Amino acid sequence: MIRPVIAGNWKMNKTIAEAVDFATRLREALGSRDDREVIIAPPFTALQAVAEALRGSPIRLAAQNLHEAEKGAYTGEVSAAMLSEAGCACVIVGHSERRTLFGEGNERINRKLQATLTEGLQPIFCVGETLAEREAGRMPAVIEGQLKEGLNHLTADDIGETVIAYEPVWAIGTGRTASPGQAQEVHRLIRDWLGQQYGAGRAAETAILYGGSVTPKNISELMTQPDINGALVGGASLDVATFMEIIQYQ
Repeated sequence: MIRPVIAGNWKMNKTIAEAVDFATRLREALGSRDDREVIIAPPFTALQAVAEALRGSPIRLAAQNLHEAEKGAYTGEVSAAMLSEAGCACVIVGHSERRTLFGEGNERINRKLQATLTEGLQPIFCVGETLAEREAGRMPAVIEGQLKEGLNHLTADDIGETVIAYEPVWAIGTGRTASPGQAQEVHRLIRDWLGQQYGAGRAAETAILYGGSVTPKNISELMTQPDINGALVGGASLDVATFMEIIQYQ
């Protein structure tokens, strides 16, 4: 049985003071509840301060991105080791905004995944199709291509340390949400692909999250689907009360 994972991706929001205040209030609201794995991903500037605010709590800290190199002349970038030292346990890799706005392709995303795993951090690896790709009937090929190229050279043990997030690009920040049936179809495709590549046991143990305009109104229905194990939440994770409603779905 996979423990549900609820991860909040804050994107480019919240100052250090705002982030610490949020983390403190979320920690108090969550208490000792441990039937859900809760992750928050503040901007880089707030990571260390939020790590301190969360110390001793079950809430895990994630970074929103990383560079694949260990160090070097990469102005404005951060490495996996830097994130680990700042207190991160996880890193979001391959988010659709990194793919579409910053031109990150599957090959580079694969290098980022390998860097994340080498440092002992847990990747939250994102895949998803655009509206044009879905309407052209290319969704299965796009998702399988992102999985094949993104997870290239990863072992079954690596997959055991990885969370996968399906985020249809057409539902990110648009208010549009894949129907539970649409989301389940892709989650099943992902799990079947993992089973073919890494074995049915490993596939059954892998947490696959849905991301795309997740709200308190749709989380419960999404979570009734057999292959949806949690959510990667964007805008709705910026307010403590709203995020707690999602965490406490029934």
